[in-house]
Amino acid sequence: MADARPRVWVSQPLFDEEIERLGQYFDVQATAEVTKYSAGDIAARLAGVDGALITLNERVGAAEVAGAGGLRAVANVGVGYNNLDLDALSAAGIIASNTPDVLTETTADLGFALLMAAARRITESERWLREGQWRQWSFKTMLGHDIHGSTLGILGMGRIGQGIARRGALGFGMKVLYHNRSRLPEAVEAETGARYVGFDDLLAQADHLVLVLPYTPAAHHLVNAAALAKMKPSATLVNIARGGLVDEIALADALANGRLAAAGLDVYEGEPNVRPELLALRNVVLTPHIGSASLDTRRGMVALAVDNLIAALGQGPDAGRPPSALNLGQIDAGKTGGKAVGAGKIGAEKR
Repeated sequence: MADARPRVWVSQPLFDEEIERLGQYFDVQATAEVTKYSAGDIAARLAGVDGALITLNERVGAAEVAGAGGLRAVANVGVGYNNLDLDALSAAGIIASNTPDVLTETTADLGFALLMAAARRITESERWLREGQWRQWSFKTMLGHDIHGSTLGILGMGRIGQGIARRGALGFGMKVLYHNRSRLPEAVEAETGARYVGFDDLLAQADHLVLVLPYTPAAHHLVNAAALAKMKPSATLVNIARGGLVDEIALADALANGRLAAAGLDVYEGEPNVRPELLALRNVVLTPHIGSASLDTRRGMVALAVDNLIAALGQGPDAGRPPSALNLGQIDAGKTGGKAVGAGKIGAEKR
């Protein structure tokens, strides 16, 4: 009797052709409708499978994998992975992966679009027009702030941050400043037209500040009332990273009281819920976490996640070598009884 094929769970509706590709190797439990899961729901689904393809909506940590003795791999569709407890997954011998690179330029596009829409009051102007308030052209109607020739500040200078820097420096002649955990090589600074400064200097000098750093507990509410007070009253704040980086109550207060000109937000601390204080403001552009939401990019993200899952479960041309595994270096194959396929064959994790 032939061995049963590995089983995988796909947590949300994705692209049919990629589900079919999984079906070449595994028995697939695909989800037909957008679904909100409790921790117990996730645990129940993981308990009966060898692998899972999940989105940022599903949190997977120690509690969720406690009863998942056969689980060997979790492939996250997204570059961010604060929905995964890597320590817990590594301790259980479960390979985790994400989807970097494929969404870099698309997300940078959206960040720059938010910057321009907020600084030039695009959505505010449209709303005002649709309400029938435009009765005569006026020299002072909807005055915003220039993008060209202004100072662009970037907090978090990874791939997406560098993409935004290039757009600002090369496309709009902006002076680009950045702050990062570590300074970039001179060659990268030269390519992106960016100069390293301290955090407080970044806040004080930026006409437009874009947040592109990963969320960690240490970065929680990094942009708080004190940080906002150091920014120019004419400045624009854009967040395309994670909502928890910003104290949204402090931000709403600054926007409402003229201590900050405008904001563009694609992420929120309690998403999909958005604070009513933000919803009530006209000088903030709000989008529903669509940074990577182009058809080509979302297809590319799912394709990479599928590649990761197939390889992590020891199948396909990259068997044992998931293209973008996060924690192979942390998994001790000997201690996990060989559960982590190929863990001993791969060195440094690829980001």
